[in-house]
Amino acid sequence: MKVLLVGNGGREHALARAMVRTSDDVELLVQAGNPGLDELGVPHRFNPLDPVAVCALAADEAVDLVVVGPEAPLVAGVADAVTDAGIPCFGPTQAAAQLEASKSFAKDVMEAAAVATARAFTCTTLEQVDAALDELGAPHVVKDDALAAGKGVVVTEDRQAARDHAAACLARPDGAVVIEDYLDGPEVSLFCLSDGANVVPLVPAQDFKRLLDANEGPNTGGMGAYTPLPWLPEGVVEHVVDTVALPTVAEMARRGTPFVGLLYCGLALTSRGVRVVEFNARFGDPETQAVLERLDSPLVDLLYGAATGTLDEVPAPRWSADAAVCVVMASAGYPGTLRTGETITGIEDAEALEGVHVIHAGTTLIPAQPDPKGAGNCCGVEPEDTLVNSGGRVLNVVGRGSTVEVAREAAYAAVARIRFSGEQHRSDIATWPGDILADHWRP
Repeated sequence: MKVLLVGNGGREHALARAMVRTSDDVELLVQAGNPGLDELGVPHRFNPLDPVAVCALAADEAVDLVVVGPEAPLVAGVADAVTDAGIPCFGPTQAAAQLEASKSFAKDVMEAAAVATARAFTCTTLEQVDAALDELGAPHVVKDDALAAGKGVVVTEDRQAARDHAAACLARPDGAVVIEDYLDGPEVSLFCLSDGANVVPLVPAQDFKRLLDANEGPNTGGMGAYTPLPWLPEGVVEHVVDTVALPTVAEMARRGTPFVGLLYCGLALTSRGVRVVEFNARFGDPETQAVLERLDSPLVDLLYGAATGTLDEVPAPRWSADAAVCVVMASAGYPGTLRTGETITGIEDAEALEGVHVIHAGTTLIPAQPDPKGAGNCCGVEPEDTLVNSGGRVLNVVGRGSTVEVAREAAYAAVARIRFSGEQHRSDIATWPGDILADHWRP
């Protein structure tokens, strides 16, 4: 199968690696610019936000499937253009992608589908914000009602900080903000593949959104993830499919906007039951890096089945009993003003460890410059290209092992071998308190 993969971040590198690893007959075309991703397929330079350009490339190359990784191309209508051209596309239409693009739209869908979620108010003025903060109380949960690359949410006891974030969201043209109840309990990420009618869940994972250990510091796009979750009770996945994913997919179909692609269910296991924290319309990052490491059956078959409405004909995914842990290495200043251009070393040494691979999320390869005088190297050694950091989240270091503890040890041993100036990472990924589910979700 010939596949065009749109997007070139860490999630897309992980998707490409999984497609190649689990199938012998996949030919990949990838979006150029990610040094790790470029090695797994034929790189092409194109604008991922231009539906016409993506569609033209897919048609010219006669691909069998287009897989859209990030949310922004989906909201830009890439899936619409591709499917209109008769090419199967894994990823929802622009209308269906509103499940992620608009928090208020997602709340409307959940209400119509009787999906349990936090009580919320959509606000377009500061007066409405103040009333909502008063009504719901602290901790305050304030969400930008627009795409924000996973960083549009503030959870705080500080009312002024909550109000300031709301004001910043409202300052945008047509800005709106969602204020909602705080959901207690541990969070779980569950990816559900959908062909518009059928749903196939993948294995659950947990990610770590805060920048610092012990869940301190600002929200980020995600600083690490792991799977499986030894503390998760049996029956949670089936419960979520029956009460969240299937009703949501049915409601989207009822509205005439079938959801095809990946429905990311961000969940809280609260003392009142399972509640939806958020929906995303694509694979989560960095959970994808851990989840797909455990997949033992062909990923491309599942993606193609979803894209073509034949998901019910694809064998259920098979999973390794191993655990996988992903640790994010980020640039200095992340998630704020970044310091980039720092030389990265040690990746080869890290990947020499058993069970370890490194996903590129925000790196750039700078070609070696020839000697302007033409003198060459005195030792006869050609200069090498230089790998530097070029984004906020730079590398996703994945460890795999027989247990979460073994996988975690491998991941952190690899992190210790990689260097770049200003690098920051959490040291507590894949740890959890022993009483994490005390007084919380019950089947």
